[in-house]
Amino acid sequence: MKETPPPFTDEFKLNIPHPAEAAAAGSPAASIRPARATAMGTLLGSHILRDGELVLLILKPSLWFIVFNSVAFALATASTAAALALIDRRMHDYFYLEAALFVITGRVMWSVLQWMGRLYILTDQRVLRITGIFSVEVFDCPLRKVVRARMVSTSREKLVGVGSIEIIPADEAIPSAIWQTIARPKEILERLRSAIARAKQSGTGVG
Repeated sequence: MKETPPPFTDEFKLNIPHPAEAAAAGSPAASIRPARATAMGTLLGSHILRDGELVLLILKPSLWFIVFNSVAFALATASTAAALALIDRRMHDYFYLEAALFVITGRVMWSVLQWMGRLYILTDQRVLRITGIFSVEVFDCPLRKVVRARMVSTSREKLVGVGSIEIIPADEAIPSAIWQTIARPKEILERLRSAIARAKQSGTGVG
């Protein structure tokens, strides 16, 4: 029988045992590498994962997420600064350039925070998307209630080999979610679809 590849993430790996197992072993609820991911692992182990739930996949967006979220704003800011520099000759030659760099840097840092606060999780029961900077928002859909998972990659994502996956719930009152700008999107989509099919066949993944 073909061995199932272990869960992976592009940025870090998490090993999250069941809380009861962790208590019996005298170890924390999550063993995470590197250390900076400890807070997220604790959040998963104590607040998000359910009793007996098996984590199949945890990943973050590709770093291209930061670039794509910043590039349009950066180009618009640079163009505006250049136009103002040509019009207003009274200001120092580098004033608008420095102002543009300051504003663009701020926008890039905001994108970095958005990247840091975004996590995609697949378990044997549910598919989740965690987002947020100052407050955490969680998209949580049982696998059995997922109608469709499909690729919705943009042309620029395809150009650099990343992609996005849209997850559409059966309940129309629940908006669809997107796993945005992830590496190896075709492989991830196949694993997601396989988990959905198994959940529906076995009757697991219920809300």
